This record gives sequence, structure tokens and C-alpha cells, in this order.
Amino acid sequence: MGRFQHDVAQAAAAVADRVRTVRRPYSGASLTDLQGMVDAVDLDRPLGDTDAALDEVAKLYLDNAVWFHEPGYVAHLNCPVALPALSAEVLLAAVNSSVDTYDQSTTGTLIERRLVDWAAGRIGFGPDADGVFTSGGTQSNLHALLLAREASPATDLSRMRILATTETHFSVTQAAILLGLGREAVIAVATDAGGRMDPAALTRTLDDLAAYGLVAIAVVATAGTTDLGCVDPIAEIAESCARRGVWLHVDAAYGCGLLVSTRRRHLLDGIERADSVTVDFHKSFFQPISSSAIIVRHASAMRRMAHHADYLNPRTATVPNQVDKSLQTTRRFDALKLWMTLRTVGAEQLGAMFDRVVDLAEDAHRLLTEDPDFEVAAEPTLSTVLFRYRPAWLDDDACDELTPRLRARLFAGGEAIIAGTTRDGRHWLKFTLLNPMTTTEHLRAVLDLVRETGWALLAEDDTRLATAVV
Repeated sequence: MGRFQHDVAQAAAAVADRVRTVRRPYSGASLTDLQGMVDAVDLDRPLGDTDAALDEVAKLYLDNAVWFHEPGYVAHLNCPVALPALSAEVLLAAVNSSVDTYDQSTTGTLIERRLVDWAAGRIGFGPDADGVFTSGGTQSNLHALLLAREASPATDLSRMRILATTETHFSVTQAAILLGLGREAVIAVATDAGGRMDPAALTRTLDDLAAYGLVAIAVVATAGTTDLGCVDPIAEIAESCARRGVWLHVDAAYGCGLLVSTRRRHLLDGIERADSVTVDFHKSFFQPISSSAIIVRHASAMRRMAHHADYLNPRTATVPNQVDKSLQTTRRFDALKLWMTLRTVGAEQLGAMFDRVVDLAEDAHRLLTEDPDFEVAAEPTLSTVLFRYRPAWLDDDACDELTPRLRARLFAGGEAIIAGTTRDGRHWLKFTLLNPMTTTEHLRAVLDLVRETGWALLAEDDTRLATAVV
């Protein structure tokens, strides 16, 4: 017991020391240097002491980790974590429960099921809803589309189609491949000028598929696209799906924070009519990875893929076994993290935190539109903002050449980490804001750094060009 307390305390102290002293999201170490450090470790010669191993790992990992809580981190859909969830991580890792069966988890199973019911209630599903925690949005989307395939009356895989937009997460195409449908089974539905699925285009596409003898097994609406953060018009999409008996899946991996928002919940109007919903608590509920779930409107849908093994979950079981409805067997008790967070800070505070990062995106958009050195792609819906450094004299092609280099230079410096993407063949930088402690002044400082870095790169180019001319 003394060893346990010592080791946990030392690990916590190592993390606390870095959190206290770190001042930028990344050390700036090069890939070559880090590879050399990792390769230099002889895994066949143990150090023989936990403190020594922890010290080594702290130098390898903690000193070179990417810190999502730092305001200079504005890149991907990663969040700083709620502290109560860290306490839960200690408990669930130490006990090492597996929530696949009741006899390995007891109240772990019951807590997860209660949270599934809670999330279903927030969505607007009735008492017949069900679901299960997963490793993340990719697995949740795969699970949902598997259920949609199994619910379809069609049996010929070659005739099955999934409808989505070009803004939809790549995991939908990945799921189509894994389900034996092939990437060509994902049909792109047109979007409006804001990147949202066009309901009229969806109706036309559904009717066209039927006319060709093809079967739409699912429509995927997105509540929070990765690039623009836009939310598809779920209510209108749901109406079109209901008329034709097509499974509607809503990928709310990013936008699930709206479920607890007191100011923006209306953006999810119609989600209660979905057949399945993906929620990623490790994004907009500020939970540690991993904490996701698939929630379905009707429990019977989950049972379509159940398989019973006498040594694990026999049909004669009188207790709830989550493996009956999960794609995983051994599974961590990740639900405990959300439970601890809800019981400590509550849903309303989580909603306020998500609203704060959306407000921050609106502030970022204002800063960018007021600054002549920057170009902005669109007004934000959630907490992502696409922009690029582009002084008035810089043409599109030159800006496209500069933008990836600018992002790489920023990462190498370690002071700010910004995401990047392409739209219509053009390169953009992307703020993804999921830190409610970040302020407008922090963003202003990051933009100043972007400007300074962009100017420095352009000046270097001018020097090289001048030398070449001479």
C-alpha cells in the first residue's frame, strides 16, 4: 500500500510540476532529436526502480508533450480536462474494472447505463433509448452505421449507400469500407454556402438512388463539422428520412456540448428524431481521452448485433452485460470520469464552458476581420475559425505556398500550435478553441505571432530571391 501511494503521488507531482512551469504548448524539439532520445532507451535493461523510470519518462514524454491547456494550443479538437475526471482516472486505472460484463464491474456497469440514460434524455430520446460507451467518435460512427446496415431490409451490399456531405468526418467513409460497402458507397449530398447539408439536395439524392434501384441505408448529419464547425439542419433532414424510412445518424462528436448549453441548444433542434447519435465527451465535455458513446433511440437496434458466449455472457444471464451491445469486449470504465465531473461541477457549468469557447471563436472572428493582414473563410458556428495570413499584396498562389510553411515554423518554435486544412484547393490555418480559460488577449498574442512569423518567412524569401537575381 505504501508503494502504491508513493508511486501515484510521484506521478502526480511530476505532472503538477510541468503544469506549473510550462509556458508554451510544445518544447520545440525536432523529430530527429526526439527519435534519438526514444531509440537510445534499452528496453531489455530495466532501471529496476519506479522513481528512476518515472524520471526517464518525464524527460522523454512530459518535457516534450503537447499541452492542450496552454492558450497557445489552438489546433485540434483536444480539450484541457476537468479535474474531477483526473481523480476518476486514478480510481478506474487502479481497480482496472472491465465493463464488458456485470461480474467484472458491478456498479461500473450500472453507472455507465445511468449515464447513457442521462445522455439520451438530453438528446430528447424516450425511455426506450439505449447505448454504450466507446473509444471515440470513429468507433461510435462505425457502430451506428453497422446498426443501420443491419436494420436495412436490403441484403445486397453492392446496392447499399450512405449519404453524407463532403464536410462529414472521414470515419464515415472508413466505416463504409469496414462494413464491406466500399468507399464508393458514400454519396456526397450538396451543401449550402455555409457548408451545411442542403435538405432539398438530400431529397433529390434519396429519390435518385431509389430510381436506380439503390438503397440508402443511412443519412449522416453532422452537428459540428471538423473544419467549419457548422451544424446541419437536423430537423429538416429528419423529416426527409422519416418519409422514406431511412436511418438517420447524427454525428455530434464535436457539437454534443450543445446538449448542455443554455444559450445554443436550439442548434440541435430535431436531434431527438435521429435513430442514433455519436457524442464525444472527450471533446466538448472536457473529459480525458477516451470518453465517447453511441446513443440509439430504440434499444432493439442495439440487440441486432448481440452475440452470446457461454463463458462470458450466456443467454441465460439475469444481469446486464454491456458486451451484449458493444463492439469491444474488454473495456475501460471510462464512464466514471463523466460521472465524477457531473457530480462535481454539474451539467450547467459544462454548458457554460462550451458556450465560452464558442464566444471566444466569435471574438477571434472579429479580431481577424478587423485586421487587414488576415483573410477569414467563414463566420463561426461553434468554436473553429478558418483564416490565413495574407497581406493585401500577397496573391492566392503565394499565400498557398506560405501557409503550410508558416504553420510548420510555428510548431517548430513551440509557442503556438495551429491546425491547417485545405478548402477549394486553398490552404488555411485553423483555430480550434476548446479551452475555456483562453482569453481574447491570448488569441491576439497568437495572431501577432502568426503575423511576425509570416513576415519573417516572406523576408527570407525576398533575401533568397535577391541573391538569385544577383
